Amino acid sequence: MAHDHSHHHDHAHGHAAYLPLALGVTLLYAGVEAGAGWWAGSLALLSDAGHMLTDALALALAATAAWAARRPPTARLTFGLQRIEILAALGNAGFMLAVILGIAWSAVDRLLHPAPVQGLAVTVVAVIGLLVNLGVAWLLAHGESTLNTRAALLHVLGDLLGSVAALASGLVIQFTGWTPADPLLSLAICALILYSTLRLAREAVHALLEGVPQGLTLQEVGRRMAGVAGVESVHDLHIWSLSSQRAALSAHVVVRDLDAWPGILEALLAMLRDEFGIPHATLQPEPFRPALYAIVEPAKPRSNP
Repeated sequence: MAHDHSHHHDHAHGHAAYLPLALGVTLLYAGVEAGAGWWAGSLALLSDAGHMLTDALALALAATAAWAARRPPTARLTFGLQRIEILAALGNAGFMLAVILGIAWSAVDRLLHPAPVQGLAVTVVAVIGLLVNLGVAWLLAHGESTLNTRAALLHVLGDLLGSVAALASGLVIQFTGWTPADPLLSLAICALILYSTLRLAREAVHALLEGVPQGLTLQEVGRRMAGVAGVESVHDLHIWSLSSQRAALSAHVVVRDLDAWPGILEALLAMLRDEFGIPHATLQPEPFRPALYAIVEPAKPRSNP
């Protein structure tokens, strides 16, 4: 049996610094927006401020998970804490669903019980929020591309859309006085965010269930492995995610010449790493036994004398 371990972190340390910075900016603006929303009587601003606070929690969770995922393996946690970023992404998706339900409930209540809204104040604060969210989204988009940071980015993009909704709401109310624009736009944003949240949750659950990572198919990987010189066939092939950026593989490889196994192993590991981005593979060689693969015509039953 052979193993290939290539632990690498690329430039994750530098990119991870974006998360605390994004967290600080988000917390600062959430307080400003909550105060402005309460004063202006705007559900769009208040819901966006609440969303910003959950974003702060999401960013804090993402930053903690990013730090934990870089911890070295131990005798009990032989892969380290790499999968914690998948758990954090799933937790963030859960938070997002709770926020969506809360905003939708408030929006329906506001439609049934209209209240006056300060359109100009909403517009000004929404413009500031739009700029803040664009900055935070830029920071996260230039960081690590993991399920964890994607979950945090999803929160921020939800806020970005919330700021757009608040801006549109403020302009409509300011120039037409039509207050239902505030809750209706909030509901529209909820629908958009819900789709992305469910997609993220599905990907996180798929990784936790050790499904084949996105972009890979068992058939294609097996076909390429069987095509390496010296390999007769491949079976018991499994591919799963250690994290959203790192896959692992195990398989039984049937070869005719076990003495040639070291060279075959090197070729297989290089192919898996270079063509499929699989840095960790456990491969077990098995000798080729022609009798196991031969199709023999069954013997005819004897006739009784």
